[in-house]
Amino acid sequence: MIFYICIGMDLAYLNKRTLSEIVSENYVFASILYYFGIHFFEYSNKTLEEVCKKNRIDINRVVQELGRTIENSSELPAISKYPIDLLIEYLKHSHHIFAKKKLPYLACMIQALKVENPKYHQQQEDLKLLFPLFVEDFIHHIYFEEDTFFNYVLKLYRAENDRYSFGKLFFLLEKNSVADFASEHEAHDDVMEGIRKITNGYLTNDDTPLHLKVIYSELLSFEKELTSHAYIENNILFPKALVIENKLKQVFEKSSRLN
Repeated sequence: MIFYICIGMDLAYLNKRTLSEIVSENYVFASILYYFGIHFFEYSNKTLEEVCKKNRIDINRVVQELGRTIENSSELPAISKYPIDLLIEYLKHSHHIFAKKKLPYLACMIQALKVENPKYHQQQEDLKLLFPLFVEDFIHHIYFEEDTFFNYVLKLYRAENDRYSFGKLFFLLEKNSVADFASEHEAHDDVMEGIRKITNGYLTNDDTPLHLKVIYSELLSFEKELTSHAYIENNILFPKALVIENKLKQVFEKSSRLN
């Protein structure tokens, strides 16, 4: 379990800290501020108290969120025990978070990026050009996955529980294969390869602008989430789906021999 906690950051301390100072202590804080409608780079030299007062935001709520656990990686063992339908709902929810929360935040941060150091001009331009293309391709991929593979697996699950037409199932199995879906999915596993290359593996140093450090930190975090997501699909969902598919195919083979 990973915790990002505001150690030593009581309310009095935060009141007088600038947003730039707060974000410098933990880049993840930039995303929490963002969800309150605060773009730290627009108020980098303003204190949290000033920004909250200007935008009529309850500073106590902001501080509370800054101190909360924002990532929990201990749920994987429990996920492996989910039934197929619940597992797919979990993965769909993750897709929704990616599409409606994570990617819009990153897109906003990248679009607003304005670095002064010429050393980072090329990375800035490359990010602004490539990231929208990445988002478009990624969104297409997750919705296609839901409409095809997830839909197929749910039908297999219903058929196993006698909630799908036996006749329709025959044609469904003829046209689809878990192995084929798995092979295609493997080809899309490293979707962030291009982003990783243009950012030199999210490498930063002392002269890297804070705004860019935050973006690289968020990109790295997002890549880790995608890796966990892919692990669940490849090592939990696909094996479960393959077991059901093979079981149903055996039912058809047995039925054909009897006829």
